[in-house]
Amino acid sequence: MSPHAALEIERNTMDIFAKIAEERIKKAMENGEFRNLSGSGKPLLLEDEALIPEDIRLSYRILKNAGCIPPEIEKRLDILNLKELLNTIDDNKERLKKLRELNFKMTEFNSMKKRPLYLENLPDYEQHIFERLTGL
Repeated sequence: MSPHAALEIERNTMDIFAKIAEERIKKAMENGEFRNLSGSGKPLLLEDEALIPEDIRLSYRILKNAGCIPPEIEKRLDILNLKELLNTIDDNKERLKKLRELNFKMTEFNSMKKRPLYLENLPDYEQHIFERLTGL
């Protein structure tokens, strides 16, 4: 099976799961299961630190409260912003320039951490590389 076919199957599978989840949410809403939830009407507190290693959580909290963003997170945000920007660029010359910038930022990001940035987290970029390498 070609990488392109495998990628297409994976995307279709994710679409199916998204549709199932959406239908379940709609059904729950119709049944009133979301009424009178605790915290209803209040802002969400999005401070999940489960993905932060336990030995650096305190340092992370201190930096966060001081308004500092770890360099890895800042670089990742830059990468995600560039990815979104690429979807809006029609000029091929400008698009190529931004793709090179994205590639450079991904290289920098990978060098900042011990494990690589996986392309499946950036499917549009992965598709671009696949098309470039295969000539499709």
